[in-house]
Amino acid sequence: MAKKILRLMTELSSRKWLSSMMGRFSHSRLSRGIIPVFIKNYQIPAHEAEKELHEYRTLNEFFSRRLKPGMRPVEEGPNVLTSPVDAKITAMGDINTGTILNVKGQDYSVAELLNFSPHLELYKHGYFFVLYLSPTDYHRIHSPITGVRTESEHIKGRAYPVNEFGMTQMKSVLCRNERLITYIAGEYGEVAVVKVGAMNVSSIRYNNESVSRFKNGEDLAYFEFGSTVVLLMQDGTFTPRSDLKSGDQVKMGHLLGTLHSPLSGTQG
Repeated sequence: MAKKILRLMTELSSRKWLSSMMGRFSHSRLSRGIIPVFIKNYQIPAHEAEKELHEYRTLNEFFSRRLKPGMRPVEEGPNVLTSPVDAKITAMGDINTGTILNVKGQDYSVAELLNFSPHLELYKHGYFFVLYLSPTDYHRIHSPITGVRTESEHIKGRAYPVNEFGMTQMKSVLCRNERLITYIAGEYGEVAVVKVGAMNVSSIRYNNESVSRFKNGEDLAYFEFGSTVVLLMQDGTFTPRSDLKSGDQVKMGHLLGTLHSPLSGTQG
């Protein structure tokens, strides 16, 4: 009964107007006083921040902060795929005929995740990572490869929580929440970076919408509160690092695996 009540409350509180209201507060000067409490509660490594704490005018400015140069070394190489975010790997594995299997006990349709985009045909037998950002994490999103942005799509949706409760007790959260999808084509095929909004996230924003070419590790976008990134690699182009597993923590720039020609191991 308690879970049913909590689920109902979550359904009611997932409306975008509530997220917008929370967003307005986080952008206001009043929210500045919460920054020290926020840091203490979530044990945020504030020493990594680009600015001194007194320089942040709002909670949102601090939350979407950049880091000091050199805080996140990026793995280099012509065929590397790196983590776009600081996150916990919620799930990872092969995509099975267009289905992402067993993400917190649920299966997800790539077609629904990508809003039935024509790009979905590239990922039916590809590889995926689900990367969860907690409030403790650095919340900027970086390009996982060097390549060109071929398309972007903003999908309006709900704002369900993407924490343990939301992912296990709510149905198809990753496909129902607001999403900002960036398709990046590199030397070894295409990658889809699916940025999923969450409860109390007022928006997902590009760092610079006019930029269409990215280097591996370059600033791409940012969340204005905690959320999830689903990373999809094109069919037959990716081999994961052998020591990575679900539950591992990764930092932005860490090696997730290597890329190779789509002709190598592509399924029909």
